[in-house]
Amino acid sequence: MAFAPPPNPKSIPHFLSPTPFSPQISLLFPKTPPHSPPPSAPLRASRRQTVPTSALREWKEYEEAVKRKDLAGALGFLQSLETQQNPVEIVNGSLPADSTRPSQELGFVGWERDWEVLDTCLNADNMKLVGKAYGFLKNRGFLANFGRYRNIVMEGTRDVTPTVLKTSTGLEASKFAPKKWGLSGSSRPALVAFLGGLSFLLSQGIDIRPNLTVILGLAFADSIFLGGCCLAQISSYWPPNRRRILIHEAGHLLTAYLMGCPIRGVILDPIVAVQMGIQGQAGTQFWDEKMASDLAEGRLDGSAFDRYCMVLFAGIAAEALIYGEAEGGENDENLFRGICLLLQPPLSVAEMSNQARWSLLQSYNLLKWHKSAHRAAVKALESRSSLSVVIRSIEEAMAANRGTKVN
Repeated sequence: MAFAPPPNPKSIPHFLSPTPFSPQISLLFPKTPPHSPPPSAPLRASRRQTVPTSALREWKEYEEAVKRKDLAGALGFLQSLETQQNPVEIVNGSLPADSTRPSQELGFVGWERDWEVLDTCLNADNMKLVGKAYGFLKNRGFLANFGRYRNIVMEGTRDVTPTVLKTSTGLEASKFAPKKWGLSGSSRPALVAFLGGLSFLLSQGIDIRPNLTVILGLAFADSIFLGGCCLAQISSYWPPNRRRILIHEAGHLLTAYLMGCPIRGVILDPIVAVQMGIQGQAGTQFWDEKMASDLAEGRLDGSAFDRYCMVLFAGIAAEALIYGEAEGGENDENLFRGICLLLQPPLSVAEMSNQARWSLLQSYNLLKWHKSAHRAAVKALESRSSLSVVIRSIEEAMAANRGTKVN
């Protein structure tokens, strides 16, 4: 599938791009790969990690790099631990008694600290370096489920009609359509209450129309010049709306993670999102080398497009899975339409609709299969945890379902 080169490679702000996903992929009934039985005694649960003496003496450098959000420095230090000489052995994550520096001073050294390199990704401009960080942790055995569904082969048709979507999910296609504020869902009672209160004040002889005009004028200016981020910032403090945002972004994050797309970060603050070039109230930034190279060459592979669409519609699918219908996702749909128009030849309206339904169905079933991992991600985001904690919570939830242990 040819792809016309966009005028600016960063013209897709919400996501940084996805990788190939086979058009034969189906997540209607994904199967958990068999795992090896637990080792029999005398093998124990103890872990052994080799850390050079010089690395222990310089561990503060890693801590400082994490604080500065210096991905290159933090990742370089972790990589150096595997190459330096004169190692000191760590058993069960503890330093030996004759270590040159006590564990109290260093903090928890070893397996626990490696996760923190993910917290430095948000400020990284080099997305290849972000990919290397995920690859490093995966090779070390931390990210067991990263890219787990990268090469699943699909069985079934790609022609997903509204009837097929309803049969598979139990929801009408209209339930997956983003809603305008005040017209449906939890925002409708708020609009009714506002109009009722306005009517009551007018009936009491209290005319607030001049003040209301000023407020509407400010809201209009906010929508034109700031993309509505001020109103979004205010609405994000409303608990029901905040919860929806968390569920929506956790859907993006989990789907990208399971499909092997390195995640730079999740932005939940609307003002910060605007500053980073993300449309909407929040955003999940991920990257994929295959799609990035395709865009640079002015083309887009069909499998890469499928992958992008699945992650893009995962937020809407997550809302539909939890609430029975989606309210957010209007910006996701706009991004989808934008990239469809760049394809050569561009997709027709019918083809765009089918691609959207296909992507929604795949994401819906993937999230449904890993509902516990999605809940864990929502809980971690709700507590404002760092990216490393969110990713680890996903791994722990999935490991719990298989009866294994996360390092």
